[in-house]
Amino acid sequence: MGACALILMALPAQADSQTDASLGAQLTRHLTAIKKDRQVIRFIQSHRWLLQDPRFAAPARRELRLHTERLAKTLKKAELARRELAHNAQVRTLAAVQAATPEATICQVFGSYCREALAVSRCESRLQTTAQNGQYVGLFQMGANERRLYGDGPSALAQATAAHRYFVASGRSWGPWSCKPWS
Repeated sequence: MGACALILMALPAQADSQTDASLGAQLTRHLTAIKKDRQVIRFIQSHRWLLQDPRFAAPARRELRLHTERLAKTLKKAELARRELAHNAQVRTLAAVQAATPEATICQVFGSYCREALAVSRCESRLQTTAQNGQYVGLFQMGANERRLYGDGPSALAQATAAHRYFVASGRSWGPWSCKPWS
């Protein structure tokens, strides 16, 4: 069953990488076309006599118009491909953070205070995002007032971020928590 889950988890990532590869190829084609269009436009602009010589004026104007229009369209397409690639990267990063274990998320948020934060969270909630004791909920068992002030959410990332805000506001002290990292 574990192998099946790994395969199923890998499929969206593989599809995303194929989509990114396709977008990357599109972007490369767009950038090549942009370069060519700019070269033609620059050539005609630096050889203005082509636009005035009756032998070359009509084809030169046509080429200038054609490459100017195509350049504008291709610039838009390239920008869309860039944005989509950036968006896909952001989505993958967010998905990786949300899929991370509570331990990994706490360490990512608390940085050098990772071990202390893990000890507090283990004691407060046994690293369970759904832990509840009266008004105290989540990984760090924050009360209603603290959640209102520092934030809250169902994910380990939202809860760890809120607890970190509270931790920093408390002077990087574990004083507000019942559990201490050294006990």
